[in-house]
Amino acid sequence: MSRERVVIVGAGFAGFEAARTLSRRVRDEAEIVLLNPTDYFLYVPLLPQVAAGILEPRRVTVSLTGALPRVRLVLGEAGQVDLDARRVSYTGPEGERGELAYDRLVLAVGSVNKLLPVPGVAEYAHGFRGLPEALYLRDHVIRQTELAATARDRGECAARCTFVVVGAGYTGTEVAAQGKLLTDALVRKQLIWKHEPRPRWLLLDIAPRILPELDSRLSETADRVLRARGVDVRTGTSVKEAGPTGITLDNGEFIETHTLVWCVGVRPDPLVSELGLPVERGRLLVDPQLNVPGHPEVFACGDAAAVPDLSRPGKFTPMTAQHAGRQGKMAGRNVAASLGHGERGTYKHNDLGFVVDLGGVKAAANPLGVPLSGPLAAAVTRGYHLAAMPGNRARVAADWLLEAALPRQAVQLGLVRSGAVPLESSSPELVRSPGGAGKE
Repeated sequence: MSRERVVIVGAGFAGFEAARTLSRRVRDEAEIVLLNPTDYFLYVPLLPQVAAGILEPRRVTVSLTGALPRVRLVLGEAGQVDLDARRVSYTGPEGERGELAYDRLVLAVGSVNKLLPVPGVAEYAHGFRGLPEALYLRDHVIRQTELAATARDRGECAARCTFVVVGAGYTGTEVAAQGKLLTDALVRKQLIWKHEPRPRWLLLDIAPRILPELDSRLSETADRVLRARGVDVRTGTSVKEAGPTGITLDNGEFIETHTLVWCVGVRPDPLVSELGLPVERGRLLVDPQLNVPGHPEVFACGDAAAVPDLSRPGKFTPMTAQHAGRQGKMAGRNVAASLGHGERGTYKHNDLGFVVDLGGVKAAANPLGVPLSGPLAAAVTRGYHLAAMPGNRARVAADWLLEAALPRQAVQLGLVRSGAVPLESSSPELVRSPGGAGKE
């Protein structure tokens, strides 16, 4: 008898954990196929450290074929799901078309950049969702700082060394915090650097405080660290328009800059809205067992799924990596149960706390609800990341030790083209995160 086939779409936190859990439970008694645009799992929370030159790019990636030996990897981007025929169509990395038939389907396609109707943003802003974008930002910041050091006049120097980050959530806050440390290190090495102006980082958000989704004490800690470091934090502020020479704020102020980093958040992958099934703000509605109502063979988890939050009746779990990874494990368990291996479970998880790495020995964390700051929070934050990563722990720890002991290697890698990596692109990896979840 032929084995039943399980197709998992997306290899971010949810898809990776679903594949790993399922493969361990059913072993070779079912065929598990993982459809993903790249051959690696990306540990998104550490991308700001890649952009800052602290971690080498491969440190935050885990080989899917190496970590999931019982799973068949198919490189491609899902295009359409035919629920009646039980088929997923996809486009391969070289434009080839393909189809995958399934007996069980796990949708873990994750999220994409959230674009707001702001003129010029799509053309002039840099996204921050994938490895190419982090590498581009690193090269770009170094390039602008080096060019500013030899600029012909004060105005050109100021524009090149002004860096604007929009969105003060996890990602934006960490990008600004790490970026300021990077440019400070670059300036110390530039012996010909003019005394004024110095590199300037701005962090903007329409919310009344940074990290608005977290406890106010963590927000206050992060705000205090950023301001002490010299970051210009502006809350209650938004971008009205972006252009090739700078941005206009909603108060009419024009800021000359060559760098606009867009970190306003994410939205569910549009693929799930195209299924014709009930959604909640773009997320596919599922039951507490992560099943799609009316389709017992289809499961969904992570950012693409609206999972009932049993700890807060009437609400849905937030789009975080913490929830996505645990939902992936539960989806893998329940798919295995549907194939006769074990029993089903319902998803219920209380947040264990949050961590925000602010660079150096600074961080904000609240493990189990206990607010921490300073070196202790930094140690907890890095310990959490090492525990959460599915691989490369020794290499990441080694990079952290080297960064603490040796000067940072601030050179352009030349791995990306000189033009900007746009917010929306024809490249699957830039448009669609590989099943990844929101920042934790």
